[in-house]
Amino acid sequence: MCGRFAITLPPEAMRGLFNYAEQPNFPPRYNIAPTQPVPIVRTIGPGHIGLDRDKAARHFALVRWGFLPSFVKDVKAFPLIINARAETIAEKPSFRAAIRRRRCLFIMDGYYEWRRDGAAKSQPFLIHRADHAPMGVAGLWECLMTPDGSEIDSACLVTTSANGALAGIHDRMPVVLEPRDFSQWLDPDETRFGEALQLLRPADNGVMAFFAIGTAVNKVGNDGPEVQAPLP
Repeated sequence: MCGRFAITLPPEAMRGLFNYAEQPNFPPRYNIAPTQPVPIVRTIGPGHIGLDRDKAARHFALVRWGFLPSFVKDVKAFPLIINARAETIAEKPSFRAAIRRRRCLFIMDGYYEWRRDGAAKSQPFLIHRADHAPMGVAGLWECLMTPDGSEIDSACLVTTSANGALAGIHDRMPVVLEPRDFSQWLDPDETRFGEALQLLRPADNGVMAFFAIGTAVNKVGNDGPEVQAPLP
């Protein structure tokens, strides 16, 4: 489960890593929550079949965090899907088309997870790459055409079992991809989606680092640097 994350690095640092065409001025966000607009990287272009994955153009987009399959009739009544489990992603009707043709990367430099300490208390942690680089997290996106003719682009993160280093906090973690694997994951050629599925595994133990933080992150309205302050 991943229900909150942060993007605080300069836009040029993110653009340099993900190599998308746009130059967005995305402001720092310390406490991004479901249903809010989130930045993703996706590949869109003509001639998907046989497209050279290393030359395919990447694009930045702001989408709704909360996946809406194309068959949804009532957005308000549909359950909120912020994560998709890697183990069943190719079988679920909600994701069956997107996993083949509409894979994306969530941009973030850290995410939050809560460790259950007793029946009524949870300890939040900030989890980030040990090298402090931006994180490319596997995701899926979809475009829903609503009855009134408008379009809603939405996305969800892909999660897998936690690695040994993080299992003491939570049993799930986002699929954090290495830059060398970005092109393979974003490849829009659906005939090669099996190769992308092979990337859905936990990050190695040394890739991620974490520390305990205060409870300010529990409130969505708190969206400043104080959210990430380590516990004394």
